[in-house]
Amino acid sequence: MIVVCEFITPSGLERLKQSGLEVHYDPNLWKDRAALKARLAEATALVVRNQTQVNADLLAAAPKLKVVGRLGVGLDNIVQPDLKARGVQLYFARGINAVAVAEYVLAAMLHLARNIARAAAHVAGGGWNRSAFGGFELANKTLGLVGLGEVGLRVAKRARAFGMKVVASDPMRLPWESAVEDLEIELVATPEVLRRAQFLSLHAPLTPETKELIRAETIATMPRGSYLINTARGELVNQADLVAALRSGHLAGAVLDVVDPEPLPEQHPLRGVDNLWITPHVAGLTAEAQEAVGLRVAEGVLSILGVA
Repeated sequence: MIVVCEFITPSGLERLKQSGLEVHYDPNLWKDRAALKARLAEATALVVRNQTQVNADLLAAAPKLKVVGRLGVGLDNIVQPDLKARGVQLYFARGINAVAVAEYVLAAMLHLARNIARAAAHVAGGGWNRSAFGGFELANKTLGLVGLGEVGLRVAKRARAFGMKVVASDPMRLPWESAVEDLEIELVATPEVLRRAQFLSLHAPLTPETKELIRAETIATMPRGSYLINTARGELVNQADLVAALRSGHLAGAVLDVVDPEPLPEQHPLRGVDNLWITPHVAGLTAEAQEAVGLRVAEGVLSILGVA
């Protein structure tokens, strides 16, 4: 049996059903831990998104489990040593939503630079103040990237097309790699990225080293009037320090697609900050990306199960 306890696209679900195996699909099953455990008693595969906590406690209820499929790229909700201890394989759609996230970052920069939403609201309210909403150009501005993986490289490519300069840090990249050279990305240490970035976009995994990478001390090294975009993990940013920097004007604005916790509580301090825009973790959720993710994970899970 394959258990899918969070949303999967119809095409991905259909591919699982084509295998001939029994498929139990309930996109809300993750909310009921006891019911999920009961369903896993006969499961050979479990397919999740980012809400299901896959750890030793859950795996103990799934003695026949062979594979966990993750509909996405982040693995924070999956304790991989616990999977390894039980011989359960993990399959996830590495990099498959990279284009969607990269386009979101470009959209965020354009939003910050051109004030289109506010200009439109101004006109809708009866105004016509052209001088207040001219904004500025991305050309010749410096984009800093912390993390230069599948998403970071695609952001860099699009930023270069806009005439931006790109500086980046990533311990896994070398300056003479063709992708780095061809895009004319300058690889530097992370403190140097922060020091030079007029736009800073985060694409690093959450680790003990990157947790609260953006905090009062590091924000202070960024250029006054710079902008922050975070599509990685909410925990990379000290949110109280970010609010302080936005209200003081040291940061001119920020766009967050990820926060901590998610969803954001109604009375959270991040709410109500004029130069902060928050979206509900949607950067990678384009229709095209979701179709690709659902099919890729379905194929990967079936391959591990040995089913054509």
